[in-house]
Amino acid sequence: MTIRPLRLAFMGSPDFAVPALHALHAAGHDIRAVYTQPPKPAGRGQQETPCPVHRAALALGLPVRTPARVRRDTAEHEAFAALDLDVAVVAAYGLILPRPMLDAPRRGCLNIHASLLPRWRGAAPIHAAILHGDAESGVTIMRMEEGLDTGPMLLKGTVPLGPRSTTPELHDALSAMGAGLILRALDEDPPAIPQPDEGATYAPKLTKADGLLDWRKPAAALDARVRAMNPWPGAYFPHRGEVLRVLAAEPAAGAGAPGEVLPGPALTVACGEGALRLTRLQRPGRGAMDAHALLRGFPLPTGTRLG
Repeated sequence: MTIRPLRLAFMGSPDFAVPALHALHAAGHDIRAVYTQPPKPAGRGQQETPCPVHRAALALGLPVRTPARVRRDTAEHEAFAALDLDVAVVAAYGLILPRPMLDAPRRGCLNIHASLLPRWRGAAPIHAAILHGDAESGVTIMRMEEGLDTGPMLLKGTVPLGPRSTTPELHDALSAMGAGLILRALDEDPPAIPQPDEGATYAPKLTKADGLLDWRKPAAALDARVRAMNPWPGAYFPHRGEVLRVLAAEPAAGAGAPGEVLPGPALTVACGEGALRLTRLQRPGRGAMDAHALLRGFPLPTGTRLG
């Protein structure tokens, strides 16, 4: 329960931000506006579809604003300032806020960032933590400035990572943690600690190419890529004119030329070091299936070299 309701704007777009919006609303804060990315075409009919935060805000009866850009839109800066905010809460909004908007709220703009800053500044910190085998991840509540995730830190929460951690699991854990931490930050108004540049790393925005499995790499690295890149952009490899998605895999014993299907009852592929057992896959236009089911309709005999 909050000590004093604050007048705030919430700025976010994907599923990650929805629990924080719900928590702020349930705590009784005066949410004057919710800013999200504009609706985008989706599905077979390519109908304009609002993002998860947009849908959640409408369900709560909150006013929604969807500017396509804000950096040089002075009218949008003036509208934001007119909200007379105590604070703005930002969680994976997707647009860079210019100085006039950063300075407008009395307590500034607070960001719910899904990493232990300065580790993994940038757009894809959750994927990066899994991909690089970090021992832990977490959430940092920071006061935003014009630099990319360089602002001073208010609170942190930590989540341990194991050898089989996945992006969806970590995403959900950090999303819930962020909702709790932002309530604490607003209630307690803790002192801001300058963020060191030493040890800073960057997690750039992902592209489809990040999901490609390069069999020349060690099996451990490919296993991490499968766990990091699902559900998007998805881990995959091309073969016989198709692109097969790998939904689950695990390191296995074995050796051979990179990309070679090894002998045995399981679908095991040789890598630059070790081998990777593919346990769940998906062909284009079909449902996910375990490897045994896929091999019945798409044989990959021993010795096959995968792309």
